[in-house]
Amino acid sequence: MQTKTSFAAETKTKGFLSVTDNKDGYSFLYPFGWQEVVVEGQDKVFKDVVEPLENVSINVIPTTKQNIRDFGSPEQVAETLLKEVLASSSQKTKLLEVTERDAEGKTYYAFEFITQAPNFTRHALASVCIGNGKFYTLTTGANERRWQKMKDRLHTVVNSFQIFNV
Repeated sequence: MQTKTSFAAETKTKGFLSVTDNKDGYSFLYPFGWQEVVVEGQDKVFKDVVEPLENVSINVIPTTKQNIRDFGSPEQVAETLLKEVLASSSQKTKLLEVTERDAEGKTYYAFEFITQAPNFTRHALASVCIGNGKFYTLTTGANERRWQKMKDRLHTVVNSFQIFNV
């Protein structure tokens, strides 16, 4: 039995930890060893203490939309989020790939992108979905120089993201 008063439960899964937020209605996996940190404006953030660009964050904001498709195509949503939310105006961005999937009656858009700042390049993945009157954005990534080493783990993170009714 799940209780709506518990905010997060963590369990171990083959090199990953699972976090479930029963208040906001989402769950995802993140690599073992990453630490939770508090970042203003984010619902949850976990990051590698040695490689701070290796992290996962989730943002939850209210919406009146019922489905992510109400905002447009996967490409339109990805481009808008890159321009307005996921990168600062001083960063160059490049959208690499966009996918759409349906799971348990919910539509998820996922995309891969690169953000380039003056002193680093970050390769990232994001997944967005709508449910519970909320717009969910999960983002994970790594420094470009570590992308090849981290990409399978980061794909596991983004593919594990799911929302559920609360």
